Amino acid sequence: MKDKHHSAVGLFSSHHDAENAVKELQSAGYNMQKLSVIGKGYHTEESVIGYYNTGDRMASWGKFGLFWGWLWGLLFGSAFFIIPGLGAVMVGGPLVSWIIGALETAFVAGGITALGGALASIGIPQNSIVQYETALKADKFLLIVNGTEQEIERAKDILLENKADEANVHTDVISTSLVPVTN
Repeated sequence: MKDKHHSAVGLFSSHHDAENAVKELQSAGYNMQKLSVIGKGYHTEESVIGYYNTGDRMASWGKFGLFWGWLWGLLFGSAFFIIPGLGAVMVGGPLVSWIIGALETAFVAGGITALGGALASIGIPQNSIVQYETALKADKFLLIVNGTEQEIERAKDILLENKADEANVHTDVISTSLVPVTN
């Protein structure tokens, strides 16, 4: 059986604009468990940052500590990764499990990062993956929304209304296998 995966990806130059887009999506009734945010983890001499995990929650402090703390309280899943070629990145939402899945299944190959493998696994094309990784290297934030075709079209509008540098819709046909039930 074939199914379609729909996602909208917004690129934001500031954490403030990304935060406003998340708030707008939340007030529009989007399921926060279908939303992911990724940005660079910042740690410079001027802005020492730390991360810690208590129970099932991760917290941080430093340049964007309040931003990430707020997001991690809202989204499902949080992580800090050091990805070769990208550096330290902070991730919130289902993208965390997609990155871990890409690492565990050795989906990462041919010069693609763990982030790239995760994005490819949900149908993001290679040229867009390169674009998104380049944006992260330039200290931008990615906001990824998953949902139905109608939800994604509206999400794209919300991302653009909240100062996304750009917003793209990706649709990919994915195979799902049905296991026959026997008695």
